[in-house]
This record gives sequence, C-alpha cells and structure tokens, in this order.
Amino acid sequence: MKGLLILLCLLITPITQAGTYRWVDENGQTHFGDRPPVNTASDEVTLKSAAPSSDAAARERKQRMNEFLEQTERERTERNEAKARQEAQAAKHEARCQALRARLKYLKSVSGIYRLNSEGERVFVDDEENERIRQEFRARVQSECDA
Repeated sequence: MKGLLILLCLLITPITQAGTYRWVDENGQTHFGDRPPVNTASDEVTLKSAAPSSDAAARERKQRMNEFLEQTERERTERNEAKARQEAQAAKHEARCQALRARLKYLKSVSGIYRLNSEGERVFVDDEENERIRQEFRARVQSECDA
C-alpha cells in the first residue's frame, strides 16, 4: 500500500525536465525531444504543467483513500499481533508437552515410584499404586498433548 501511495505522489507532482527542445525537420514536421538534435537548429521550450486540482471532491477522495490506507494498516497490524500471540501460545504448549512426554518416559524407565513423607523420607508405593500413577500420567499426556 505504501508503494501505491508513493506512486500516486510521483504521478501528481509536476514533471521537471532539464530541457525540452523543438525543431523542424527537412520535411517541415515539428518534433520535440529532451536533447537537441545534431546538426539542426532547435529552440528550447518551457512546458507549463497543469495546476493540481484542489476542488472539494478531490480532497474528499484523498481523505477517504487515507482513511482506507490507515484502516488497512491497522487491520494488518492486528492480524500480525494475533498470529504472533497464537504462535507463542503454540510454542508454549509444545514445550509443556515435551516436558510431560519426557517425564512419562522417565516414569516408564524407573522400577519404583516413591512419595516423600512428613520427615522428607522416601516411601515407595506398591506395584498396584505404581501402575495406577503411570496410567493416570499417560492419560494426562494423551489428553493434553495428543488431542
């Protein structure tokens, strides 16, 4: 959009040239160019550019175009911010799932699971409790990461 605005500004501004030359060839035809011809007499002419239109309709169109460009830019910014938030949330979720899967892998590799009692000592759970903890953790990983 900014490129379009720059292009419009370039087209609106008056054209400045180093010089415009007029000459008549041997057939009597008049020619114009930005460089004087070789071996032919020429006159440098001044081109007058049209004054830019400053009527109310043109100002209104320009105002609407500026509002449209600003709105488009705001919408693009909002989309980019929403996308960045979504990507950050997805990355956070993936990191959490990797940690849960690593812990599940660890639970599968250890022979016994323990809890700490009130004195901070390890108290190993029985095989039935061991299997129940593993199944619960496996279900947690599936519900949080594999859905």
